Amino acid sequence: KFEFNNGVLTGVYPASPSSWLIVVIAIMSTMYARIDPSMGMIDRIKTSLPFMTVQTQTVLSAILFATGLWLSFIFLLRYILKALLSYHGWIFESHGKMSFSTKVWLSLVKLLSGRRPLLYSFQASLPHLPVPSIDDTINRYLESVRPLLDDEQYKQMEIVANDFKKDPAPKLQKHLKLKSWWATNYVSDWWEEYIYLRGRDPIMVNSNFYTMDLLYVIPTHRQASRAANIVHAMLQYRRKLERGELTPLRALGIVPMCSFQYERMFNTTRIPGIETDFVQHLKDRKHLVVYHRGRFFKVWLYYGGRHLWPSELELQFQGILDDKSESQPGEIKLPSLTAGNRVPWARARLKYFNEGVNRASLEAIETAAFFMTLDDEAHGYDPENIRSLDLYAKSLLHGKCYDRWFDKSFTLIVYKNGKTGINTEHSWADSPIIGHMWEYVLATDCFHLGYTAEGHCKGDINKSLAPPTRLQWDISKACQEIIEGSYMIAKGIADDVDFHDCLFNEFGKGLIKKCRTSPDAFIQLALQLAHYRDKGEFCLTYESSMTRMFREGRTETVRSCTCESTAFVKAMEDESTTNEQRLALFKKAADKHQNMYRLAMTGAGIDRHLFCLYIVSKVMGIDSPFLKQVLSEPWRLSTSQTPQQQLNLIDTQKFPKYVGAGGGFGPVADDGYGVSYIIVGENLITFHISSKFSSTETDSFRFGQNIRQAMLDIRALFNPKEKKM
Repeated sequence: KFEFNNGVLTGVYPASPSSWLIVVIAIMSTMYARIDPSMGMIDRIKTSLPFMTVQTQTVLSAILFATGLWLSFIFLLRYILKALLSYHGWIFESHGKMSFSTKVWLSLVKLLSGRRPLLYSFQASLPHLPVPSIDDTINRYLESVRPLLDDEQYKQMEIVANDFKKDPAPKLQKHLKLKSWWATNYVSDWWEEYIYLRGRDPIMVNSNFYTMDLLYVIPTHRQASRAANIVHAMLQYRRKLERGELTPLRALGIVPMCSFQYERMFNTTRIPGIETDFVQHLKDRKHLVVYHRGRFFKVWLYYGGRHLWPSELELQFQGILDDKSESQPGEIKLPSLTAGNRVPWARARLKYFNEGVNRASLEAIETAAFFMTLDDEAHGYDPENIRSLDLYAKSLLHGKCYDRWFDKSFTLIVYKNGKTGINTEHSWADSPIIGHMWEYVLATDCFHLGYTAEGHCKGDINKSLAPPTRLQWDISKACQEIIEGSYMIAKGIADDVDFHDCLFNEFGKGLIKKCRTSPDAFIQLALQLAHYRDKGEFCLTYESSMTRMFREGRTETVRSCTCESTAFVKAMEDESTTNEQRLALFKKAADKHQNMYRLAMTGAGIDRHLFCLYIVSKVMGIDSPFLKQVLSEPWRLSTSQTPQQQLNLIDTQKFPKYVGAGGGFGPVADDGYGVSYIIVGENLITFHISSKFSSTETDSFRFGQNIRQAMLDIRALFNPKEKKM
């Protein structure tokens, strides 16, 4: 009922069902006043309604005309709103300064946006992602690689790029524009398929990412209690999601972001294939699967048409923790199939999990709302142990390689000390989406559900509930060998991950804003300075930006290593450069970065356009040396900012300890760094740094120290009296 009602509300937005009645009454009133607003259309409709009385014909034809007029009005409003949302001049204006035209534009958007939009209300009004011109993309690309090439290399790159511009670029662009006219988004389907689903390498570490719990607080140390509250909060969020009752995210509180990615958060699994995987998404699933000490349990989430209460879930989970039964042959490391190479997993799934108890048990996992691990380790932030967050991050990212189901949309991990976190499969969505859910869950857990003085969940216990069910397996020796092979590959990857989590608390967003600088630009320039000090060179740098102002938009790349940023870094390392010169170069580089970020957000990025041109060239059988070279260039510094306070459910001024620690991902290049950072409140920034032990060029802890010093050195530019530490 709720889903149907909200579906109707979304379907007619920005109008409302009651507005239909108003239009019908207005048309009927004019008819009784002997005025025909339809200019004869009502009479023509009458003639097509035989076998009725004249009065019935008149009323029905008036209703049909009014309905058509009302629907036309809805489409007109959507078209106007889409046209308004295609304007992005506001994003390029200086912070705190808004032009008169932008104020008028915002007023019009606000007027047409309605009063109470649901999660998917704006989807039909969002503009399509535009295809940039070939000239703009090539020029921006050449500008981005200039600081990384010497004069001879750059001259050669210019020749290759200009040859591509002449041919085959126009041909490829023509086909790409044709796709942009009929596709909802000319990038997203190919991005999901070719970047994620067609990859045959392990997704553990290489693709999946993690999100941490609250940094300082553990609401209860009872594992079953914490798991119960978290699961119940997730079910509440899922109900709101399925009904579309969540408020859509809006920039400036007015400009809507696309909500498409939320659809596949729950009841979703990546299914392995020989050549390509696919994402299986189902409707409301009523169970979850729990993994504990090498055993799988199926837990029902509903009783009598309602969600289980936290106290009831606690009883279920405690039953699993107390269960002393042994695992079946091959069961302990079974999840490592999802951690290894995709082809062996796809073949094993077809051969060994296609019938009997294996098929039934695998189906229970793949159709579950999500997957949960009750971990037998304890993790979290310990101020006395400098590497505590490093171990916590590695556990969330890969665990033991056999205790997370990496194919599920996400795996909830609950440790024996009550700490928790999430491992997310990347193909279905990007980190802000899971972060949105996680913010809701943590706030609900701590401030709405709560715990008793003893740390148990609140509420009565229904002891008549059926206990969790063990999943049964019949895993042959041959299958066990495949499982062991996947485990060894995954273990090799996991053991090579060098992780360091750096808590930077000398200053944060508050001080950076006083410097009249974008916090993101400040951090990106600090990363450039730190990387140069760490490796003695500059490198191609990836920063993730979102394109969710467009329908089904996902991400775009900001190439953070620029001529301006390299000039600033060189000045910082040149002792003959004055503080004033460094500061001027810093501001120039920060402005350049901000402009590039805005271009990426508004559909004028470089990399997604080149990626799609490459896919078109492959489909058409056209060989392009330029595109081949561009797509093969390694990102030796890959960065991303984790969004904070998307929902503003926790007042961090009032509750400063209730802040999230963010999340991270594995290294993208064998000899590079992955850096995820989160700006936590006014006085804390956390950096999640990954690299590989096998590389002699990288050291995550060393890079963390370089980031810390770079942040302090840049701050000193604004206060020259501060001495370098």
